[in-house]
Amino acid sequence: MKRLNAASAVLGLLTASAVLAGEAVAVSTSSNGGSASATAVAVGNSSSLAIAGATNGGRAVANSTAIGTGRGYADSRAVATADRGVAISNSRADARGLFGGTAVADSESIAVALGGLAISNSEADSDGLFFGHARSRSTSTALSHWGTAISDSRAGSRGYIGGSARSDSDSVAVTYGGHARSMTVVDSDARYFAQAKANGVGLSSSGVLRSADSRVRSESRAVRFGHSQSSVVGIEIRP
Repeated sequence: MKRLNAASAVLGLLTASAVLAGEAVAVSTSSNGGSASATAVAVGNSSSLAIAGATNGGRAVANSTAIGTGRGYADSRAVATADRGVAISNSRADARGLFGGTAVADSESIAVALGGLAISNSEADSDGLFFGHARSRSTSTALSHWGTAISDSRAGSRGYIGGSARSDSDSVAVTYGGHARSMTVVDSDARYFAQAKANGVGLSSSGVLRSADSRVRSESRAVRFGHSQSSVVGIEIRP
């Protein structure tokens, strides 16, 4: 019976885990063309980590989600790697800050493929209400050698009634001998004596056959005596 319980616990760790008030960690690996999937969800004041790896033409998928409650801290990380296969990494962080509290949504996604396809998606979202502070940071990285790298990062924050909102989004796609694409979207909104800042950075790099694409969009809005600031940087490298 004890062995059965231990096996069930290990199986849950390697496939999916959800925690209501703490941390969630999921790890999954496969070899010889197999498929690995790891899903982690943390709800509370919270952090989440998902790692998946596959070899010999396999498929690795990592999904991580963190939802912060109780004055709104959230942290999410996802990593996927594949050898001559497909690596897909998705990370999402969501946080809310109320009555002077601080909401921090920090999301990071990394996908790496050797001779295959790497897809990375990261999203961070936060709210600051009634003099609360909202900070969202999203980072997405896709790396591929002799393959395709696709990276997408999105960050959004809102400040209402004296609150402050700041969004930072970085997206990086790098490949050698293939195709690279990077997309960054940043959005901040300030209303009623609030402040909003939005910063976006997009980088794409590709060699040999030289295909690269970088797109960046940053938008901040201020309504009813609010203050807004927006900045973007887009870099495309084709050596």
